[in-house]
Amino acid sequence: MKGYIQIYTGNGKGKTTAALGLAVRALGNGFSVYIGQFMKGQEYHELKTFEKLDNIDVEMYGTDTCLISKDCVQQCDIDKAKLGIERVREIYKSKQYQVIILDEICVANYFGLVTEKEILDLMKEKPEDVELILTGRYAPQSIIDEADLVTEMKEVKHYYTKGVMARDGIER
Repeated sequence: MKGYIQIYTGNGKGKTTAALGLAVRALGNGFSVYIGQFMKGQEYHELKTFEKLDNIDVEMYGTDTCLISKDCVQQCDIDKAKLGIERVREIYKSKQYQVIILDEICVANYFGLVTEKEILDLMKEKPEDVELILTGRYAPQSIIDEADLVTEMKEVKHYYTKGVMARDGIER
């Protein structure tokens, strides 16, 4: 099977959800899935489900603090993201996974945790038979240009603007 590069970006809700749905579909077809979550170190409830399944591994490359601006970035955030980049290269060499999801890697770039070049290099280094999915707002044009499929999520209306925080089982 030829693997392609997909990007889910934009300011709307659903980028990670779409990638996780793809992971479930891949698992149902007997594929092995790796998810590297950049900028995430908190507990997300979908991970509890994945812990119960075979052929899927999730690793987090973030702290338990949510970064809300570029001014909040600390060296430990950069170090964790760089660890994630190196881990993906190891994952490529292992030939263990047919689907690799790099969740929030575009935001990690926007916050200066990883460079555009590092992401482009990962895209170029991708094994031919691996499907690579990148998620996150702010996907740079150079990365969009190199992808095979790009979906932009657009926020039309969201209850968050009315003060509704992330709800267990729905947003987290």
